[in-house]
Parts: sequence; C-alpha cells; structure tokens
Amino acid sequence: MKKHQIIFVCTAVFAMLFYNQAPGINVSIFGVTLTLLISYFFQEKFVDRSHLLLVMTSILSCFAFAWYGDAASFFALALSILILQFKTQDGELKTIQVFPLIVLNGITSLGRIFIFQQWLPERKIHNDFAKKLVAFVVIPLIFLGLFFIVYSFGSNHFSSLFTDYTLDIDIFQLVLISILGFYISFSFWNYWVPDVCYQYNSKLSNTFTNVSEVKNQSTFSFLDLDFERKSGVITLLLLNIMLLVFIGTYNYEQFFEVVEKNNLSSDTHERVNAVIFSILMAVGVIMFYFKGGFNFDEKASSLKKLAKIWLGLNVVLIISAIIKNSEYVSFFGLTYKRLGVYAFLILAIIGLIVSFQKIAKQKTNAFLFNQMIWYFYGTILLCSYINWGGLITNYNISVNKGVEPVFLSGLNFNDDARREYFEKNNLDGKNAETIREELISYYQNEKFLGKALYYEFLNKEKK
Repeated sequence: MKKHQIIFVCTAVFAMLFYNQAPGINVSIFGVTLTLLISYFFQEKFVDRSHLLLVMTSILSCFAFAWYGDAASFFALALSILILQFKTQDGELKTIQVFPLIVLNGITSLGRIFIFQQWLPERKIHNDFAKKLVAFVVIPLIFLGLFFIVYSFGSNHFSSLFTDYTLDIDIFQLVLISILGFYISFSFWNYWVPDVCYQYNSKLSNTFTNVSEVKNQSTFSFLDLDFERKSGVITLLLLNIMLLVFIGTYNYEQFFEVVEKNNLSSDTHERVNAVIFSILMAVGVIMFYFKGGFNFDEKASSLKKLAKIWLGLNVVLIISAIIKNSEYVSFFGLTYKRLGVYAFLILAIIGLIVSFQKIAKQKTNAFLFNQMIWYFYGTILLCSYINWGGLITNYNISVNKGVEPVFLSGLNFNDDARREYFEKNNLDGKNAETIREELISYYQNEKFLGKALYYEFLNKEKK
C-alpha cells in the first residue's frame, strides 16, 4: 500500500471511530491501528530490539489509555507511537530530534497538504480509461436517473423506497472529524525532516569523531590548555569543598535541628529546590569542562578525579533530599507532588551516573541527552501504567495520614478504596465528592468508543 493510500485509509478509520464519539477507547484503537500498520508495512526496517520494544510499549500504552483515559496515558501513547514511527522511518536520526520535528510537522502540514505533487502520485488518464468511465458509469447513471423519475410518477410505493427516509448523519461534524483525521494521518505518515536535521545529526553523536582536533581545542582563546586545566582543577576543588560544607549544614538542619511541624512543608520545598538547582548546575559544570579536549587530555587526571568526586557528593546531597521528602511523607502522607519529587530525584541520580559514564568513557555532551531522553520516556510510561491515585489512597489510609475527605475526592482512580473508607468512617467529601461521582456517572453513560474501561468496573452508584 502506498503512502497516500495509507493516509486515506487512516482518515476513514479515524472518522468511523470518532464520529459522534468522545475520546476514549477509540483513541486506543486508532493507536493500535497505527502501530500495526507501521509493523506490517515497514517490518524490513525493524533491525534491532529497540523497534520491537517500542511496538510493545506502544501497544501497552494504548491499553493503558483504554483503561484510564487520562493525560499521562495519552502522552505515553502518543510519544510511543511517534518515536516508533521516527525510529522506523529515519533510524539514523537521534531520538532527541523527535520533539522539535513533532512541533515542526504539526505546523508545516497545514501548508504541505496543498502541495499535491509531494504526496499524491501523478496519474495519466488514457483514452481507454475515459471510454470505460463513460460506458460503464456515466451512461448507466443517466438512464437510471431518467427511468427513476418516470417510475416515481407511476407508483407512490416505488417512490417511497427511495424518498421516505432520512440519513441520521451530522454532516458538519462528519466533515470536521474527517478533516482532523486527515490532518493527523497526513502529519504522521507524510512527515517532513529538514536537511538541517541530517546535517546536525552528526553533532548529536555519542562519541567524538575528530579526536585529534578536539584534543587541542581550548574553551577560551586567551588561555592555553595548561592554564585552563589548572583553572578547572582549582574550580572543582573549591566547588567540592563548598559542597561538603553545604551537605554538612543541610543535613544538620534536617536531622538535628528541631523544626515545627507547621514549617516542615516550606522547609522541605526550599531544600528540595536547592537540590534541584545544585544538580542542574553540577551537570552544567561537567558539560562545560568535558565538552571536548579534557576527555582525552592525559594531564587532566586530577580534573577527572575531582569531577567524579563532585558527582559523588551530589549523589549524597540527593539521598539527603530523598530522606527529607520521606520524612515529609511520614508526617503528611503521599501526594502526587511528593511522588513527583521522588521521580525527579531518582532521575537526577541517573543523570549523575550517566555524567560519570560520560567522563569515564570519553563521551560527548550529546551522550548525556541521548541517554536521558530514554529515561524520561520510561518515566512517562511508568506514570501511565500505574494507578498512582489508588496507591496514594491506600497508603494514606493505612498510615492514617493525608486522609482529608476533600483531598481523597480529588485523587483519580481511587474510587473503590475511597468509597469504602468514606462509608466506614461516615465521611463526606462535600462538593469535591459530588464532582467526582458526577464524573464517574458521565464516563459510565458514555457510548462504548468514548468510555474509559476503568469506570466500567465500578458500581454505578456510590454505596
């Protein structure tokens, strides 16, 4: 099947799935359709395990959206299928380029659709084709229409066979859905990669290709390599000393000073924010000093050791922040934000480990981004597959922390546990609970293609 045929087929599938339907299971079906089409028509390009892994994560993300129907599972679905498409079609491009290309194609497709010669094949109409069209289609339709008019005047029952019914179709909605489906299908199957992406792709390589040139490069034109190397050693030595002092005072304030429970929230936020900025600057320092020549400089052993110590001390700082966040959770229970802090801090540790590998294996700065993009993607998948609202509710109820009725009613996908807890303790989430139950009722009354399957397994009415 040619590209333009796939576009029209996907447009038709989209129109059938979404006409007069809210987003729900239909999104998952459309996602599975795209995944299967990629797997079938471009199977010869499946050259390594990453393609099969992306097919699996795409299918799982489609199931996750069919179950939850929330933003996290939608982003996981969309990102999985888009990465699969780009890795299949343009495997030589680095994955990090997917994100700007998504935005670029979303805009340029509005104009490229009308450049027909770029995506529609040229067809020549021969005389035989014209003859067949006239003989087999036009002439029969003309005679059929004329005799229909004559027979209609002679028999009311004959006329009623064709006139006594109306099509229950919202033409305006159908046209809009078809246009949207065509736009999505066109952007997906006929995406455009500017030449600059291929030219810049070499700069995103994980390894240095011109080691001899890089060795002699200096960051500042007014400093030679010896002065720059010594400057780096002095800088990292002072940064390590300062970070040691900061870790000492940070942990003293956390674990030895008495903090009022009311101030625990603000203190935790301030310290976590400090850690976030510290980690970002730490990675920035490593990227600054090891972007080129010092990776291969035999005289830069002291600089490398100090950089590794710097990374290790930052890991210690992150562990302290994790302990502080855990203390916060022990006082007030889990929330989405506190889980997000855990996720960021774990990603930060991974980032520091990757930075350590970058120095040890003499990799480029792009190596750091190329690796972290996959961990970021994995985090999105994890967020979409796990019922975090149910996890928070069950944990908080078990420790009797963070069980305020309004808070519990504001969490997603915790309805069985929440209803049971409210009934057992005779609680009322007030307006938030009313809104939550109305949302459940809305999803349960949706048409099948617009449903989220999670709500189908809940009781229709609150116990």
